[in-house]
Amino acid sequence: MKLYYSPGACSLAPHIALREADRMFELERVDLRAHRTASGDDYYAINPKGYVPALQLDGPDSMVLTENAAILQYIADLVPERRLAPGSGTFARYHLQEWLSFIGGEIHKQFSPLFAPDTPALTQERLRSKIADRFGYVSTVLAERDFVMGEAFTVADCYLFALLRWTERFEIDRTAWPILETYFQRVLRRPTVQAALGAEGLLEAKRVRRSA
Repeated sequence: MKLYYSPGACSLAPHIALREADRMFELERVDLRAHRTASGDDYYAINPKGYVPALQLDGPDSMVLTENAAILQYIADLVPERRLAPGSGTFARYHLQEWLSFIGGEIHKQFSPLFAPDTPALTQERLRSKIADRFGYVSTVLAERDFVMGEAFTVADCYLFALLRWTERFEIDRTAWPILETYFQRVLRRPTVQAALGAEGLLEAKRVRRSA
């Protein structure tokens, strides 16, 4: 398998999931401005949507899967014994899909316009308010459990963690939600998370910022 990613983007979620699943995979960095891969390929030819992540599957057809909700569940289903997702057809699985929809639609999509330098200040303010509301809800849920789905780490945590990292970029203080900050640090300590951050050069980047 090959994961097309951009450092620190939402593609960090399936990157962590692949390491949690202990799967063999390649990483191919994508320049999202030029839409070129590190090997020089036209990324639009791989994923016509133009954004990451994209997971190229093994096999003669080299099929490509896109969208975090789909990719994360695919990875989880490769190794059901690791319980990265509840079994297909169970109510718990629908609960996972509910969370993936919420994280993708209600948190991820609120952040997306903040990456555009021409987003008006008033719009940014409204988006930040919505993000705060969503984080407040997640914080109330995590007050009663260690991870999104309960006491077991799942692919929903991979996705939520990737987005929580964006608070640093946009100077959103996670400590405003102490439970959420505790959760973030809990996930951050996982060896697979550290390995993914290291592979994307994000640990070194953080050390440079701190020493600046």
